[in-house]
Amino acid sequence: MTCQTYSLFVLSVIMIYFGHFGNSLNLAQLQNDIDQLKADFNSSHSDVADGGPIFTEKLINWTERNEKRIILSQIVSMYLEMLNTTDKSKAHIRNISEELYTLKNSLPDGLKKVKDLMDLAKLQMTDLKTQRKAVNELFSVLQKLVESPTSLKRKRSQSQRRCKC
Repeated sequence: MTCQTYSLFVLSVIMIYFGHFGNSLNLAQLQNDIDQLKADFNSSHSDVADGGPIFTEKLINWTERNEKRIILSQIVSMYLEMLNTTDKSKAHIRNISEELYTLKNSLPDGLKKVKDLMDLAKLQMTDLKTQRKAVNELFSVLQKLVESPTSLKRKRSQSQRRCKC
């Protein structure tokens, strides 16, 4: 995949995982809009390939649909942040932004989950007060961890029994 097609690929993946693909989305129009955006950003410049892709490689590690929806909601927010600094009088930028806003609104809790992960990463586990709190919560955390796989297996086996595919 060339660097010029990364943005279309990422946007297509985002559209698919957000369940928006093919509904009201005009993919041909979006391709045209992205081509114009590439020209605006001079994305054919030789430095674009340096360091590899910034989004598509991150998607490899997120395998479950709900997991991907979390990372994709963050990627959508980053695209929107980038587009907010551009000339919004251009129709192609408005079209792309509108599609991305629609997608962002379809998953309001995705950013909350990302924030939770970022907050966990910031915890100072060398702090004695934090350690005390963590020890107090250890049994509850382990309970949830032990319960999770069992409940997932039960749900899967129940759905397999119901489905006569």
